[in-house]
Amino acid sequence: MQRFSRITKLPRPEDGLRALAERAPQAEALAASWIEVVRPFGSRLYASRRRIATIAVAVLAGVLFVHVMFGANGMIIYKQKRAEYESLSKQIGQVQRENDRYTQQIQGLKSDQTAIEKEAREQLGYAKPGEYVYVPPAPAKPTEAVNHSAKK
Repeated sequence: MQRFSRITKLPRPEDGLRALAERAPQAEALAASWIEVVRPFGSRLYASRRRIATIAVAVLAGVLFVHVMFGANGMIIYKQKRAEYESLSKQIGQVQRENDRYTQQIQGLKSDQTAIEKEAREQLGYAKPGEYVYVPPAPAKPTEAVNHSAKK
């Protein structure tokens, strides 16, 4: 019998109900004492429900304001992105105008004889008979100051 001493006997359902019935007055007394402790807090909470609701709405409005202003897609980020967009639009317009100018210059060099003649005169230094071409002198190389004290 020593071998089976660790086996516990399962309680019968009647035993559980009997224990519950015996402890019911203690449970009721405990519940009543808790109610007496919690009731003043509950009544104060109920009396200040409007103040609590107002504070909750104010906090919610504050959090929403901060999110709208400084959030991932907030007003500050929006203004930065808008300024960047306008800057890039100006750059695109400037590059587009420059591109159009180059396109016109290319078309002129392909078809217009005066444009071809002008480029030849400017780049190659050509001149018509009787014209003079002015070529500016090459800039003189500056001479280095002689300082013998620095040399060893």
